[in-house]
Amino acid sequence: MRIVGDDIEGSETVSITKALDLAKGLGLDLVEIAPKAMPPVCRIVDYKKFLYHRKKKEKENKAKSVKIVVKEIRLGPNTDEHDFNFKLRHAQKFLSQKAKVKVIIMFKGRSIVFKEQGEELLHKLAKELEGESNVEQMPKLEGKRMSMILVSNKK
Repeated sequence: MRIVGDDIEGSETVSITKALDLAKGLGLDLVEIAPKAMPPVCRIVDYKKFLYHRKKKEKENKAKSVKIVVKEIRLGPNTDEHDFNFKLRHAQKFLSQKAKVKVIIMFKGRSIVFKEQGEELLHKLAKELEGESNVEQMPKLEGKRMSMILVSNKK
């Protein structure tokens, strides 16, 4: 196996027993870094310190990751113009905050016969928000709900 470490000059190729003896002599642990390499690569380090640094690095990567927020707006198939504009302003606010917006048309009772009106309403909303958003998912009927997902196109 190949050994690397802070106190080792270059990278040596030694047997497992010699590597373990070398690690014990330094008062450190032998940690396998690349088991599939030929020969396998091991590092002589303090194992607790190694785990601490790995955990710290994972935490930093998690903090840097982008969290996607999905906001939901609900409408009915017979929504009036004023209510539509009210929901449109909410969608604009959510998109300016870089959140995804899921617009849902709820069909209650016999209102399912107005599927075309619901789809027209979603297309109208998408057209109103055309400059500041892109349609990620076109209107799709799922049971008594029709939904569409919008994503902000501003970086």
